[in-house]
Amino acid sequence: DEFAIASYQKAIDATSAGKFANEIVPVEVSQGRGKPALVINSDEEPAKFNAEKLRKLRLAFPAADNSGTVTAGNASALSDGGAALVLVSGARLQQLIVAGTIDPSVHSIFRVAASGEAEQSPERFTTSPAPAVRKALSRATSGESDKEGAAVRDFVDYVELNEAFSVVGIANAKLLDFPMDRINVNGGAVGIGHPLGCSGARIIVALCTVLAQNDARRGAAGVCNGGGGASAVIIERI
Repeated sequence: DEFAIASYQKAIDATSAGKFANEIVPVEVSQGRGKPALVINSDEEPAKFNAEKLRKLRLAFPAADNSGTVTAGNASALSDGGAALVLVSGARLQQLIVAGTIDPSVHSIFRVAASGEAEQSPERFTTSPAPAVRKALSRATSGESDKEGAAVRDFVDYVELNEAFSVVGIANAKLLDFPMDRINVNGGAVGIGHPLGCSGARIIVALCTVLAQNDARRGAAGVCNGGGGASAVIIERI
């Protein structure tokens, strides 16, 4: 529950500070004839947050002895959403710069340094992002991150993990031995939502935003799937 509360609070603080402004395309919703349209330009989920109600929710998947930790409150919220990315080759990027469409002094530019996939038995899907991130990082660093004594935190500035459940963030932070204050710094899926088919793109957009806002160079994004697998990507700001 405490992880979930922190996710909501980070999303609330980031919204108040305008940290999502460059990620969100405002949507006008008609209110009927003669009435001004309602403009949605911020995520609605964080505003619904109530810490006391969250702590009182019943278990979603209780064991035979009624033990467990997962509730509707510390899992990702039911939500709709969409995200879009534009990926171009290095050659095309140079063309856009020459044409003046992209100005490196104004626009942040990122590159996909490497990607990785990992899989375990289906019931262990929540911990699959960690090996996927390590595999992607190994490729991005030409194996340097695999050497004895190397730590993920020495090669990565920030991490974005899809919080399908709070345990995904908690477990993978431990498995990666990565500082919690550098994971999902503007909130995650528990506080923002987890629209199916959207989350992979959303966390990459979020990671790019975080790298730019914190003048950081490299980040990792990881997302698990229900079949026991996970995908990860290493993004570098250039």
